[in-house]
Amino acid sequence: MAAERLVNLDALANAPLVREPFPHVVVRDFLPESVMADIDKDFPDVPKRGSFPMSELRSGPSFAQLVEYLESEAVAQAFSEKLGLDLTGKPTTMTIRGYSGEQDGRVHTDSRSKIVTVLLYLNSGWNSPDGRLRLLRSDNLDDWFDEVPPDAGTLLAFVNTENAWHGHKPFVGQRRSIQLNWVVDEAAVRRSQWRHGLSARLKRWFGHKPRAEAY
Repeated sequence: MAAERLVNLDALANAPLVREPFPHVVVRDFLPESVMADIDKDFPDVPKRGSFPMSELRSGPSFAQLVEYLESEAVAQAFSEKLGLDLTGKPTTMTIRGYSGEQDGRVHTDSRSKIVTVLLYLNSGWNSPDGRLRLLRSDNLDDWFDEVPPDAGTLLAFVNTENAWHGHKPFVGQRRSIQLNWVVDEAAVRRSQWRHGLSARLKRWFGHKPRAEAY
């Protein structure tokens, strides 16, 4: 399958950009329903909760093609136009999540090394009231203005401002997502690769519990 057919950039272009309290966009059908069966089948075997770099995982061809295309210049250009930032040529990081635990969901803002965060959810038939990512006006989980269910094909992108608070009520179980970030420089890429790579190996070897995350 041609890589550009795996995502719906027109849906991104047509989705409304919300500017307050921080710039973000929610795209309900970024992944067409027609590709979800292949993406589900080829999703990597993520062994535990937490974020894993692709270098630590093995996936099928459709999933590998998807993550490669998400880091392409065509996708960077599409998000640049939507968010009003120049992301072309900026380095990227990418991690995969398969499970969420009781420790996950804490309210936070992202590292300042991240320019834009993109979350692409891959959970068919999501019906739990928990595990829905809340976009917040403050560091209070109840002070939310939008709630994004992690449904298959749903994408959230936000500019990493100092007030881009987000979190969710804890959910224990399978909760699949891809996190893509455009970051400030290659040093941020190396730090991310080292941190997530080490965390992934510790989780495999010792069942190490990483810090709580909200994605």
